[in-house]
Amino acid sequence: MGTQITPLLITKEITYDKLKGKILVVDAFNILYQFLSSLRMRDGTPLKDSKGNITSHLNGLFLRTTNLMKKGMKLAFVFDGEHPELKAKEIKRRREVKDAARVKYDEAVQKEDIEAMRKYSLQTTSLTKDMVNEAKELLTALGIPIIQAPSEGEAQAAYMVKKGDADYVISQDTDALLFGATDVIRNLTISQKKKKANALTYETIKPTSMNLSENLNHLGIDQDQLIALSMLVGTDFNIGGIVGLGPKKGLKLIKEKSDDIDNMFKEAEWGKYFDYPWTDVFYLFKNIPTTDDYILEWKDPNIDKIIKLLCDRHDFNKERITVEIEKLIKDKELKTQKGLGEFF
Repeated sequence: MGTQITPLLITKEITYDKLKGKILVVDAFNILYQFLSSLRMRDGTPLKDSKGNITSHLNGLFLRTTNLMKKGMKLAFVFDGEHPELKAKEIKRRREVKDAARVKYDEAVQKEDIEAMRKYSLQTTSLTKDMVNEAKELLTALGIPIIQAPSEGEAQAAYMVKKGDADYVISQDTDALLFGATDVIRNLTISQKKKKANALTYETIKPTSMNLSENLNHLGIDQDQLIALSMLVGTDFNIGGIVGLGPKKGLKLIKEKSDDIDNMFKEAEWGKYFDYPWTDVFYLFKNIPTTDDYILEWKDPNIDKIIKLLCDRHDFNKERITVEIEKLIKDKELKTQKGLGEFF
């Protein structure tokens, strides 16, 4: 779900050329869910192999990743670890939404209502351990580093960018800013298309960047106040926020009570909506577990392992996959030769 402060933030279009040579840390779960939701048949059925295994995530991951690699971007993927206890309610809410959607999906199947089938099918999307493991297997075969976060993947990605080991966090959510990421990229899709919510149509989108310092100056607040503002309107750790407080009203309240956040949350009646103190959420954003146990090293793609996973195990077209990998390797060789030529 993430936080709901996006309407207040400054976002700027960014070209793929400006991302060439940059290190981009991807919130893996975030992007895998995108693929599972968007890569489906007309009736909402996900892509599957001949044995009935879902392959939407692998299809999207392979094509999106190789295309971005060919554009000169250095990708690293961060995977979620153990979720904080405060996220338990959000996870429960998502599970209940999926359960209700499955019932409605079954009803739509009985009625042969294609549009309703797609709508409710999208709401039942789940990412299994097997899907996660195969995503890691594919990325490793592509020579891309993967990082296992001790807690939230987005927090780990933000830590790596804040530390200076990477240039951008890639995520559709804005939570990375709350975790301290200096720069975030959204809508990084080669197709430049995004499915409209609850519809079968798509809209044109372009990659956009968000800079933390620029947005703090724009809003006239500091990092702590940005976290507090997000808590007022709702985060994954306090679902729904304070009833009646949207982003604009929340920002106004933050500025009015900037000298006493504790009193601000009391006046906003935090205790009426949540049975835990506001400080639990605030300091989770400030001190969520991260790790320095990672190596950002990119290797050559292993074509045999990629073919074994995608084609032998999941029926992908071998010729198509081979062509894409060969393009990737050739492109990499050309870049290396050009670099050496420029050096001499």
